[in-house]
Amino acid sequence: MKILLVSSSGGHWVQMCRVKDAFQGEDIYFASTENSYGQHNPESPFFYLPDASRWNKLKLIWQAFSVLVLLIRLKPDIILTTGASVGVFALILGKKLGARTIWLDSIANSEELSLSGQKVRKYADLYLTQWQHLATNNGPEYAGSVI
Repeated sequence: MKILLVSSSGGHWVQMCRVKDAFQGEDIYFASTENSYGQHNPESPFFYLPDASRWNKLKLIWQAFSVLVLLIRLKPDIILTTGASVGVFALILGKKLGARTIWLDSIANSEELSLSGQKVRKYADLYLTQWQHLATNNGPEYAGSVI
């Protein structure tokens, strides 16, 4: 099974890397908006994706296109992301291409779900929060935290 772990840089990346052992024995691929992160997991292929934010629409379009190209080439069975915009595109486009999807909202969002997390709810097969008080009957679910 091909598992794609995709996130933006910083804390999103750290949290995503902490769940990689759950997929031991599978073909794991990483993608992030920080090119140097390819050195963090030398045993797995790494793909750089351009960074973007909601403040620059042209960069968001380029990021979405880059994610789509990666998904078409890689054809992952499962996509897991901790966000942010690159994860939103990976989840939405991956779902439309037939992948199973997992959203793990960042632990930094302790008062409410992230904006990205709110947008992907209907595209996530497994929709998780790292804060128990944010879990609801309609999702996200709480299954613990990674930090």
